[in-house]
Amino acid sequence: MQIALGSLDIARWQFGITTVYHFLFVPLTISLSAMTAALQTAWVRTGKDKYLQATKFWGKLFLINIAMGVVTGIVQEFQFGMNWSAYSRFVGDIFGAPLAFEALIAFFFESTFIGLWIFGWDKLPKKIHLGCIWMVSLGTVLSAYFILAANSWMQHPVGYHYNPKTKRAELDDFLAVLTQNTALAQFFHTMSAAFLTGAAFMIGICAYHLARKKHIAVMRSSLRMALVVAVVAGALTAISGDTLGKVMFKQQPMKMAAAEALWDGQKGAPFSIFAVGDVNKGHNEVAVEVPNLLSFLATDDFGSYVGGINDVNKAEQQKFGPGDYRPNIPVAYWGFRWMIGFGVISIGVGAAGLWLTRRRFWLAPEHRTGEDEVPHLMLTRGLRINEGLSRWYWRIALLTMVFPLLANSWGWIFTETGRQPWVVYGVLRTKDAVSPGVSAGEVLTSVIVFTALYAVLAVIEVRLLVKYVKAGPPELTDDDRRSPTRIGGDREDADRPMAFSY
Repeated sequence: MQIALGSLDIARWQFGITTVYHFLFVPLTISLSAMTAALQTAWVRTGKDKYLQATKFWGKLFLINIAMGVVTGIVQEFQFGMNWSAYSRFVGDIFGAPLAFEALIAFFFESTFIGLWIFGWDKLPKKIHLGCIWMVSLGTVLSAYFILAANSWMQHPVGYHYNPKTKRAELDDFLAVLTQNTALAQFFHTMSAAFLTGAAFMIGICAYHLARKKHIAVMRSSLRMALVVAVVAGALTAISGDTLGKVMFKQQPMKMAAAEALWDGQKGAPFSIFAVGDVNKGHNEVAVEVPNLLSFLATDDFGSYVGGINDVNKAEQQKFGPGDYRPNIPVAYWGFRWMIGFGVISIGVGAAGLWLTRRRFWLAPEHRTGEDEVPHLMLTRGLRINEGLSRWYWRIALLTMVFPLLANSWGWIFTETGRQPWVVYGVLRTKDAVSPGVSAGEVLTSVIVFTALYAVLAVIEVRLLVKYVKAGPPELTDDDRRSPTRIGGDREDADRPMAFSY
């Protein structure tokens, strides 16, 4: 059956827009839940007010973010039935299993413990209440794993067989789907990038308040934790990215060749720094390269052979039949570089901040007021950093909030567009996966409606975040510090209705 090209293109645009938008919230949900849990753990262990204030402050931002993530995530699953019914029919036996687990965890496991955490501040013992937020964090990680396992199957289908009678892919080994090397490598990379995202988010907000000399004790503690997380998560992101890249060189050589604009395969393949190519002629007109480095990144051998776009395209034509198996080369090439570039900048800002704060915040005598200190950073021997340098660091740190979000978005764009023309690599082409009975006009209408709705949600999200970020950590009362020693507390406390802490 011939599908109108317009319907296919518009359906892809719609899925791309909604997916990238939804993925802005996922990394923050994963990382903020864990970092909020860490701050609450510090409060339970030390009893210090600054950790309780930090927990309530970052917890509020986490709740705003997860609510928006749930709302935008529901749209993703509707699209499988509306715009991609042929795909759903073909892979439903396989794709449905991890999605079912993800739904159970996200909508039952996470929501249950989120509810207990929100309403249980004055009802649950401290350690049980703390356990609730840790369970929420665990739920976000498990939820992400099942989604990534499903996506990894699209990148590298395993544990199935094709049934010619039903013309469907049918599941043979669910464990193979969950534990294949593609899923493990992608999960490792996505999780480390998520924590880099949350750390940059926290660094930016801390910088906003510290530059104004407000909420010093809370923001200083949060900043130090975020800087450590940024550096560690950044290092893990680089390591996991290298691991995932090696997996992709074996499983999807076309994607990685496109990422490097390597047109012709060669031994000792160079790593591209900058290139301007002619897609029609199949070569680069301008190329700035590091000799042999790509071969090493692909196989740990500087002299190994790496296939090029032209070679891999011919090989896939022989394997799968006539056609053009090249993805959009400029999108793959530059998407790969924007992903790395914005990620490296974020790591650099975290490392610089960690170095600058490696001693303790400088205290001017006139500002020594206990924990509420003025944040002048120190050099190694106790000399103050120039005020201008401090201001510049706060400004750069504030901008860093958006860099990992851009890196994540470009990473997903590269991952999904680099697989084209396949929706399931080597098994089902994208043009054969779109719904046959949906017109271009219908899909265009839904794109406009969803885009407008998401624009409204974006305004709401930003305004809520800005409002509560500017307000800063809440002032504590005796009720905030009190936690019953047993579930239900005393009779007077037990008779009080459960209260929404925020």
